[in-house]
Amino acid sequence: MFTQQQSILRDLGKGLIMRRATPEDAYALSKFNGDIHGEDEVDRKGVMAWTSDLLTRPHATFQPGDFTIVEETATGRIVSSLNLISQTWSYQGIEFGVGRPELVGTLPEFRGRGLIRAQFEEVHKWSADRGELVQAITGIPYYYRQFGYEFALNLGGWRMGLIVPKLKEGEMEKFVIRPADKDDIPLLMSLYEYGCRRSMLSAQWTAAHWYNNLFELSEENFHRLEYRILERADTREPVGYFGQTPLLGSTGARAFHYELAPGVSWLEVSPCVVRYMWDTGQEYAKRENRTCTTFSFLLGAEHPVYEALGNTLPRISNPYAWYLRVPDLLGFLNLIKPVLEQRLSESIACGHTGEYLLVMYPQGIRLTLENGHIDLDSWKPDNAEDGNAVFPMLTFLQILFGYRSFEELDQAFPDCYWRDESTHVIINALFPKKNSHVFGIV
Repeated sequence: MFTQQQSILRDLGKGLIMRRATPEDAYALSKFNGDIHGEDEVDRKGVMAWTSDLLTRPHATFQPGDFTIVEETATGRIVSSLNLISQTWSYQGIEFGVGRPELVGTLPEFRGRGLIRAQFEEVHKWSADRGELVQAITGIPYYYRQFGYEFALNLGGWRMGLIVPKLKEGEMEKFVIRPADKDDIPLLMSLYEYGCRRSMLSAQWTAAHWYNNLFELSEENFHRLEYRILERADTREPVGYFGQTPLLGSTGARAFHYELAPGVSWLEVSPCVVRYMWDTGQEYAKRENRTCTTFSFLLGAEHPVYEALGNTLPRISNPYAWYLRVPDLLGFLNLIKPVLEQRLSESIACGHTGEYLLVMYPQGIRLTLENGHIDLDSWKPDNAEDGNAVFPMLTFLQILFGYRSFEELDQAFPDCYWRDESTHVIINALFPKKNSHVFGIV
């Protein structure tokens, strides 16, 4: 645990210091975050509980000192804060460290003084010291671009239904649903990892993280889900799991996780899951003195349940986006080079030899292909029009993480383009548009 003196990170002047948090900050920081981030009373309590849990309960990758606090020395008042939640993600099977800043906020009267920038500089150093090649954050439009982030990965997205599929007369449920317990963690890990194969990027959930989610989140923490195991009614063979929020959303019951074992039919199981969600949603509605009129699956842009239920889920909300930051682009590209070479080998450019200069002005990457093998190094363009392919600002991150195609970037940005068809083919082969849905660690 940090002492007050040890935890001071920087004197910011004008009576303000930046320091690390300690568990003793739990009440004050929870209230601060609840007031800053809570959109209503339920949301406020959820944010407060999340903050308190991070500071006082076990977490697989987070310590209380991973919060920064800007404090007014004369009063001891917290005027600004954020945190860094370390985790491991995967890029099509290649793991890399990610630092996730969250709970970023400043009191209104202290905004515009560079307090968030100072804290980002600090946590970016922490993340680099931990060997994390990427930082990822969820947040309001535009704001995090000023700290080197770019919208580059789908975030959220859901399908909503109103009509519950009914059992036929005399028909019994073929599946039973029970709460997950400690002994189910290996099953949950296996099913989760199997489902991650659908996503180009995914977050690693260790056994410790699953345990945190099952047993160590307080009831009001708005990230807490009630995980349920699906079993065949006759044999009690486990076939899947899902995670339902213990509170209603704006109109009904919601699920944020849903996976089935290989060889199990989504068509057969999903109506049972909907009926269970609907029934529990009615129970929540009575408890909350509300009505439950819908059921929703918040599982990204694509998911097997969307196909399985089809027109039963007529309402669609398209994803928002993660902000991503890659301070060492060349280092990250070299890390994922095996994936790039595999993609190249499966394309019409397999075995190709050539050199391609990629411009992210004022920086650049030289991409050299020799009989299908890839070499990458840095290159300094003289101006923004040099090179074979040009990516203004941080737009290259959008194709790096499969968020947009090269054609979509070309249409959206007049200064994003390729000079010849060979370049077009190579970039499309190496960086295809691919769906991802990342369950980030919180």
